[in-house]
Amino acid sequence: MIGDTSMKLLFICSQNKRRSLTAEKLFDGYKCYQARSAGTESNSRIKVTEGLLGWADIIFCMEKKHIRRIKEKYPEVLADKKVICLNIDDEYEYMDEELCAVLESSVDEYLNEYVQT
Repeated sequence: MIGDTSMKLLFICSQNKRRSLTAEKLFDGYKCYQARSAGTESNSRIKVTEGLLGWADIIFCMEKKHIRRIKEKYPEVLADKKVICLNIDDEYEYMDEELCAVLESSVDEYLNEYVQT
């Protein structure tokens, strides 16, 4: 995070097909961020792994149930991680204009706050 190192963002939703995938596309390469995404369900496009969680500087979950699922499965990995719930319901399509706007405002707001502290 300091100097020219990029901040690594991981976005998590249920199936990694709409919300988290949209967030990855929006934020990967934006400013100094690297972004990846994953899902918590067995039929996810890319499933959450210990390695992905370990890679991330900040983990953004779309709903509280996603935080609960990863905390139950990977408590040790998450012990010193910043995990944020964005409270974005599964009601959008991939790259939906409204979803993009919600993600940009909520994630940017958090990142601006996080970088300043």
